[in-house]
Amino acid sequence: MEGKEQYENWELSNNKQLIGYSYKFKDSQKIITETLSIKILENTVIFEATVPDQNEGKTIPFTLNNEIKDYLSFENIDHDFPKKIQYKRISENEIEVTVLGDEGEGFSYKQLKQKTK
Repeated sequence: MEGKEQYENWELSNNKQLIGYSYKFKDSQKIITETLSIKILENTVIFEATVPDQNEGKTIPFTLNNEIKDYLSFENIDHDFPKKIQYKRISENEIEVTVLGDEGEGFSYKQLKQKTK
């Protein structure tokens, strides 16, 4: 993430799901802060996020809003926060992520693609 020592790692699994996790480093140790997935269930694209110390450790699903064409908007209006997680491609190596709650409050940040070793 631009300006932060926080990262996301994504891989395509054998069953064509994207599996990922967010992490940071503390005292030179990798700390996983969130596990993520994007998959297709019954012709619906679902983004799932699990944060160990939130929502009693339960996975929260967000459904892709197919009506939006300019960016990806994964939404779960019944969730407290966030209600929307949006990804907008800025360039080949950069995306803007917007995390929104009620009445559009939230935050955004840029993610930069980095090559892994």
